Amino acid sequence: MTGPRVARIAVWAVLPGELALAVCLVAGVRIPGAVLFGAEALVVGMLALEVHAMRPLYTDRRRAGDRRCEAGVAALRAVVPVGVRRLVVHEFRAMHSLGLWLLRRRHRLPAGARPFAYTEPQSWIMGAFLFVSVVETVVLALVVPWPLVHAIVLVVGVYGILLVLALHAACETRPHVVAADGALRLRYGALFDLRAPAAVIASARVERRFTDGGLVRVDEEGTLDLAVGSGTTVSVELTEPVEFVRPLGRHGSARTLRFHADDPGAMVAALTRGAPPRPGGPQRGERSGPAERTPPAA
Repeated sequence: MTGPRVARIAVWAVLPGELALAVCLVAGVRIPGAVLFGAEALVVGMLALEVHAMRPLYTDRRRAGDRRCEAGVAALRAVVPVGVRRLVVHEFRAMHSLGLWLLRRRHRLPAGARPFAYTEPQSWIMGAFLFVSVVETVVLALVVPWPLVHAIVLVVGVYGILLVLALHAACETRPHVVAADGALRLRYGALFDLRAPAAVIASARVERRFTDGGLVRVDEEGTLDLAVGSGTTVSVELTEPVEFVRPLGRHGSARTLRFHADDPGAMVAALTRGAPPRPGGPQRGERSGPAERTPPAA
């Protein structure tokens, strides 16, 4: 078994345990100090293994003529699984969004484009998570007697609070966008980003649906559901499939887009503005009947 493969297995083996340990600490589970030291030792060992596996890859790329930055990135991609890399990138983007939110700015909104929010169904959920995180952090900081565990719990709690704020800030600062030419950009915070050129948009309509899946769901017919609060309010039909990347790196394509917008009527109007009629096909701006429930994917 090669070094990079062993390193990738180590990452997937250690990180879930570390995450479970952090959740236990935040939940107030009393964990023996020996277990905490053992967990941190595993993390240090994993990092040492990663460095050991990356070193020959980095050296080979440097000998091949790559610059230091290029060689480092290539070695990192070979050792660290794409899912882990994307999770780290998502967290950095979320923290960047928190700064944008505090400055009351939006992420990459071109001139003439219209933003459309989608956070209304989840705002109260985020507020509840934030309240629980603050209460747990304060309570645990008062009741944990051991200094080392107290410090770890405090750091994990504060980071959890920042992460909840950052995830909500990412959704606030990265809205859906309809460009001046009618192109569509669907986003969910820093986790999902899909672009559909105006030329491939066949129709758009207000259509309220309830879904049983997760955040991103694609069925066998190429219908994408990007749900917020287990629901979507807008459906867009395309003339050809568009590509997208799932939050953990898997690629997919969709020809029908269903997503949530807080003001679906205004978004459909923006998508249909100036659109020429399409003979023999569905017209932009159609409206649907009552809400339907989307069956779970097979």
